[in-house]
Formats: sequence, C-alpha cells, structure tokens
Amino acid sequence: MAKEHSFDISAEIDKQELKNAIEQAKKEIVNRYDFRGLKADVDYHEDAKTITLLTTTDNKAEAMFDILISKAIKRGISPKALKEARRESVGGGNTKLTVSINDTISSDEAKKIVKEIKALKLKVQVSIRGEEVRVVGKSIDDLQEAIQAIKAKDMEIPLRFINLK
Repeated sequence: MAKEHSFDISAEIDKQELKNAIEQAKKEIVNRYDFRGLKADVDYHEDAKTITLLTTTDNKAEAMFDILISKAIKRGISPKALKEARRESVGGGNTKLTVSINDTISSDEAKKIVKEIKALKLKVQVSIRGEEVRVVGKSIDDLQEAIQAIKAKDMEIPLRFINLK
C-alpha cells in the first residue's frame, strides 16, 4: 500500500520577523544622515495589515520604503509581501505612504495555482483549503516537480511551500 505525500502552498509571512524588520528599518532611518532633523515616522498596523511611512517629501518616502524592503529581505520576507498601496500629501507638506502587507492567497490566485499544477499532468490532486492550496500525491517526485513549476511562475504573491510530508 503506497503512502500519500502532501504539501501546502501558503502566502503567510512570519509576523515576528516582519516586526523585527520594521524595528531595524526604524533604527536605520533614525541613524541616517539624510533623515537627521526631518520627520520620519514608521507605524505598523497589525490588524489592518498596513505599514504607514510619514515623511517630508516623496523622495524620502521612497527611501524609507527601500530601507523597509531591504530589512524585510534580510529577515527572510519576500519583497512581494510589501506593496505600495497609497501615496498622498498630508498637512504640513508631508507625504504619507501606505504599504499593504500581502500575506493571503485570494481565491483567484488559488484557482490560478490549481490550473498551473493541473496543466503539468502530474498524478497529484490539488484542492483549495481556505487561504491555502493543498497538493496530494503518491510520488514525492511529482510533488517536487509541482513545487518547481510553481516557483518558476512569477506570481504576484509571496508563496511558501510548507508541510511537505
């Protein structure tokens, strides 16, 4: 009797690592010479899944966003998880940049993943389970081939392949 193997595809990110990346970005912004004496605030809103960057100009907001991305990458968080959602001018000539945290697979993206795996004609079953996609098969080689095929596709979300059993 052959044993079934499976893995899950998820877009979840490590929230503690994200918090650490935000704290590191704050420290770097405070210590950078080009931000000395300027307003430069970074606020993390965990419930809303957003990060707000507030500074004096568009260029400074862009620099803060770049710092945040670099710190996230160093902490193992995909840059696809952080997307610029909105940029607006606020009182006092300041610029507010809202960054959304993308850590879920939408139903459309899940259907796209299922379609890609089924197009491979492997002996695997694919099912959507809420915000995850589960792939089950008898051959671990088929599962690994499915992982490589999905990694090769440039998805708009950060994908993690977890629970390979």
